[in-house]
Amino acid sequence: MKLMRGRFLIGTGVVLAAVLWLAFTGFDEGKAYYRTVEELREEGAANAGKRLKVGGSVEAGSIVWKEDGLHFRLTQNEAALPVRYLGESPVPDTFKDGSQAVVEGTVGSDGTLEAVKIQAKCASKYEAEYGDESSGAGDSRS
Repeated sequence: MKLMRGRFLIGTGVVLAAVLWLAFTGFDEGKAYYRTVEELREEGAANAGKRLKVGGSVEAGSIVWKEDGLHFRLTQNEAALPVRYLGESPVPDTFKDGSQAVVEGTVGSDGTLEAVKIQAKCASKYEAEYGDESSGAGDSRS
């Protein structure tokens, strides 16, 4: 009986250790800090190797497909960030010149963001401006 109880405790300990290890590594993998393009440029090389999410506008004319992935630049005001998309998921249909995008990946030593995920925001033509009378969403008071 003691032998069976000992095996049960060892088995439980192994399973618990495995679950904790998976939870810890999964948490670390999913953790990404959000930055804007300007913040990333101001911080310089301090972010090299860190997993980040970066938001900005896709620079017009910068989207180029090459053998090693999709290359483009995210911009915000005067700051620009070169990005190389290495992900396996298809690029969203809304990913175009001038669209707003959030990319997730790590910054290489050359300053290029090696992205594994791309999220493109919906085009602004689908969003009504606040107070826009023509959309019927504005304030109807005179």
